[in-house]
Amino acid sequence: MTLNNTISQIWYTRCPVPTPVGLAMQLGLLDEAFAREGITLNSIIDSKDRTIRSSHFNHHLSYSFRHGGNVPPIRARSEGNPTRLVGITWTDEFQAIVTLPERGIQTTRDLVGRRFGVARRPPGIVDFMAATALKGLVSALSLEGLTHEDVEIVDIPLADSVLDNREGPHLYGLRNRQAYGPEMAALLRGEVDAIYVKGTPGIGIANLFAVHTVTEFGFHPDPKIRINSGSPRILTVDDKLAEERPDLVARLIETLQQASAWAETHPEEVRRFVAREVGASEEVVAAANGPELHKHLGIGLEPELVDAISHYKDFLHDWGFLARNFDIEAWVDRRPWAILETRAVA
Repeated sequence: MTLNNTISQIWYTRCPVPTPVGLAMQLGLLDEAFAREGITLNSIIDSKDRTIRSSHFNHHLSYSFRHGGNVPPIRARSEGNPTRLVGITWTDEFQAIVTLPERGIQTTRDLVGRRFGVARRPPGIVDFMAATALKGLVSALSLEGLTHEDVEIVDIPLADSVLDNREGPHLYGLRNRQAYGPEMAALLRGEVDAIYVKGTPGIGIANLFAVHTVTEFGFHPDPKIRINSGSPRILTVDDKLAEERPDLVARLIETLQQASAWAETHPEEVRRFVAREVGASEEVVAAANGPELHKHLGIGLEPELVDAISHYKDFLHDWGFLARNFDIEAWVDRRPWAILETRAVA
């Protein structure tokens, strides 16, 4: 295979959540690794060009990689966008169904016949937050032998897209808008009886409004209960990068492994770095991700990780979030890992 050695820049993006990519960027490891190859890394999500930023969701840019929530890349693959799944990180996080104390909902069984709110964004970009809330609802109900048909799902319509959230003066100088604001507003107005929240923004807003936790399952022993948009998160690259420069994909994975190894011996620094990444306090990060966050920022492609992504892909297809179904194994690219194994033996 002839390698294209003329690449001078690579686009990258990551979600504002705990990932090895975010950690490696903050440590300077990724910039350093690719600089040795004469390559500059450019951030997709920080671009002022809306078309470029949209690649965070549809993965359309050539010579790019993405690490974060799995709904957008799964959707992009279902639409035929040429990408490859090259790594998976499983970092558990707080997930819960919450309500207001005065609603009289104490347990999951009390949700029967009640209104569950799901925020819905306008068409254009896959509605990953709606998919996340619905999977959370299904997981929670299944623990009591219930299904989504036992509750009334109420849409909470939103006017703007996720791309709009990064434009205009309404951000007050902050990088991202607070998540779960519309859902909490609907709950306070009495339009819904319960909502789903997760991660640092979810635990933060739950604390702010002193909600009642109906059920919390982000650290449940059954992985199929925990599986959602952020559990696990995936590393994807576009086909051009995968085909023309698998050595660079291997370098990317190798660098993320270095960041993961560093994390295991630096728990306090990891908590501080993740707090900066997600825009929350270290206390909130510890509550949302648990005391052993530093041990769960690895990257791999083991069968159980791939199976978890396949499980969630099937959920997304069943609920109408995908353009079409597809074979996960056909998406997985293990060649960069083979390169690393060869280097280790040599």
